[in-house]
Amino acid sequence: MRAGDALAQGVQPRRGGTLQSILTPEPPILQIGVNNQGPTLIVAPKMFEGLLTFTPTLEPIPVLATSWTISPDNKEFVFKLRENVTWHDGRPFTAEDVIFSVMKFHMEVAPRARAIFSLIETAEAPDPHTVRFVLKQSFQPFLLMFDATACAMVAKHLFDGQDYRTAPAVQRPVGTGPFRFAEWQRGNFIRLERNPTYWQEGKPYLDNIIYRIVPDSQSRRLALESGQVQLTSASDIEPFDVPAMRSRPNLEVSTQGWEYFSPLSWVELNHRVAPLGDARVRQAMSLAIDRNFIAQRLWFGIGKPATNPVASTTRFFDRSVALPAHNIREANALLDAAGHRPNAQGVRFTLKHLVLPYGEVWSRLAEYLRQSLRQVGIALELESTDAGSWARRIGNWEYETSVNFVYQFGDPTLGVERTYVSSNIQKVTFTNTGGYSNPEVDELFAQARTASTAAERQTAFTAVQRILVRDVPQIWLMEMAFPTISDKRLRNVITTGLGVHTNFADVFLAS
Repeated sequence: MRAGDALAQGVQPRRGGTLQSILTPEPPILQIGVNNQGPTLIVAPKMFEGLLTFTPTLEPIPVLATSWTISPDNKEFVFKLRENVTWHDGRPFTAEDVIFSVMKFHMEVAPRARAIFSLIETAEAPDPHTVRFVLKQSFQPFLLMFDATACAMVAKHLFDGQDYRTAPAVQRPVGTGPFRFAEWQRGNFIRLERNPTYWQEGKPYLDNIIYRIVPDSQSRRLALESGQVQLTSASDIEPFDVPAMRSRPNLEVSTQGWEYFSPLSWVELNHRVAPLGDARVRQAMSLAIDRNFIAQRLWFGIGKPATNPVASTTRFFDRSVALPAHNIREANALLDAAGHRPNAQGVRFTLKHLVLPYGEVWSRLAEYLRQSLRQVGIALELESTDAGSWARRIGNWEYETSVNFVYQFGDPTLGVERTYVSSNIQKVTFTNTGGYSNPEVDELFAQARTASTAAERQTAFTAVQRILVRDVPQIWLMEMAFPTISDKRLRNVITTGLGVHTNFADVFLAS
């Protein structure tokens, strides 16, 4: 339901009640920046806020900033901050918190912030409620960095001078949002409670939000059908169960609210592991995979096959640049040419595959990948782990192959570049963990970053898409479209281009 729909239908917001939801899988922590996995980005924005959020067409909406001005050359950005905002511990939120969040906290811990915020030449607070950023160069998509999921404001007094990853506030989050951290029973539930001093008078409407940790997919489905929970999102309900949910008269199914993220999934390849450093091997693996089968038979039409590293819903996507179609014969020829002949058992080489621990459909995908690659003589050995260990192993390069899905944040400079530029090869999850390096790609992304016009950026992005489709540094699979399923009594769930990742100050349970 979009913003204002409830009031437009004559439904007055009702105060009180507890929203029961589900979270899959259980995140290791709830501090955005220190952890940026999908489940964290669902729960944490109820507690943490950004300066802005965005409409489905990516127009900015005020949150902790009430207004902003941008210089004609896109180099100076001045934000006016909301007054009388306090942290959950009662301390005032000021411009110093904003500068600390941007220039120190997220610069150190967030996987894509350093590349963007290093463009800032000057960050200053002329007064407690004004922040001025001057960039070293023109940078058109700068505003898109200020949603809570990209740059949550954190309290300087709780983090400054400490190890950001181990500070006490990481375990007991403190934000400015409409809900504050109440309790977390590991393996059972996370409970957030109403913030009685929230800056929006009379909000939030809900008293509590409880995120239940339910490992079994059929138990999650039953909890939703029976009304034990009123909301599921992302990977909570398996794609093969969604058609049945659409037929339930008490439920509403929507795939809106992912416009800002445009998530795209791929087979994550560690180029340091032989023979994955050979582009011919990566091309062959890509050709061996039938993306239409994945989209229709595993995801039941929720989402669509990826055609290149930029999602079709992201700016500067070029539809003329597309991956070659599924072709087993050509895949085998490439592997022969690369010198990988099959042994007596028909196996050319063996790779380990770290299964993404986000639900049954990802396990099914891993099984499909094993079967597909076996057709071209590649043996895939599946490894299982939990969400925290998966993130640690990917970040430490302790994997051979896996599956990942990454958000694109409306612009390739923000959400695509980080995976492919050599300057972002870091031991940090959601960076260029694969280790791909191509100076021409680095240069094209740099050109797109600094170009002063959209046409110049498009030229650079089209060229980089062509090279990446040729090199196949990762094997792109699907443009994801996750279902948000809610009880029809729950109102104002999807009001922006970020869906369930917003603060839920306006969400209420109608009687």
